[in-house]
Amino acid sequence: MAVKSGNLSINSENIFPIIKKWLYSDHDIFYRELISNGCDAITKLKKLALMGEYEEPADPDYKVQVTVNPEEKTIIIEDNGLGMTMDEVEQYINQIAFSGAQAFLEQYKDKANEDQIIGHFGLGFYSAFMVADRVTIDTLSWKKDAEPVHWESEGGTEFRMDTGDKDTIGTKITLYMNEDSTEFCNEYRAREVIEKYCGFMPLPIYLKNAKAEPQYEEIEKDQLTEKDTLIETVVKPAKTEEKEKEDGTKETVEVEPAK
Repeated sequence: MAVKSGNLSINSENIFPIIKKWLYSDHDIFYRELISNGCDAITKLKKLALMGEYEEPADPDYKVQVTVNPEEKTIIIEDNGLGMTMDEVEQYINQIAFSGAQAFLEQYKDKANEDQIIGHFGLGFYSAFMVADRVTIDTLSWKKDAEPVHWESEGGTEFRMDTGDKDTIGTKITLYMNEDSTEFCNEYRAREVIEKYCGFMPLPIYLKNAKAEPQYEEIEKDQLTEKDTLIETVVKPAKTEEKEKEDGTKETVEVEPAK
């Protein structure tokens, strides 16, 4: 399809001052909002499977994966939930539901649950722009013959949308962090925030540092599974020890075969 670009609606120029107002002291909640969205997408896909509308793979590994990259100053939050079609991106991302939000904020501005207001209006995704200069979405819907979608925006008021290249069902959101928010690319800071907000979410959440040294472990050949990646086959020589015979001479015997 042709590239589509345009301005986000409705009244997008009024949304961000309000979001900034309420996220000024708690802008780390973008982690909660985006991870929660990922969990919701997976939960909905599982329900579709229960209703017989979606055929799950034999061993579904549902999860939300968070990848921080302190060198490139990016954060990726990826789920393998139901994904979005082009029309759904248009509806849920480009056309922002914002009716009556200003009045609601004025009415409840003194309440204790101010941090819930953003999610109440479906604006949780846009909390990303409080910490990122640029945000991209790569998504592929579970629906038959759906095309992958790539969406991006700088500043959160204008967007560009085109056919993407994602080849697995789900959604990947990439945040290119602004200079004031690079702390959230730190693995330990990210873990702290995720544990703070997401400890009771219904699905596993994994955190990875893209620049960390890979971790390896030795696994017996008969214990390998399809999820394991074989890096190297280690051949261990047979173990031997010297034993004394009845006649007083010594011999070397094998006590453990080679592996």
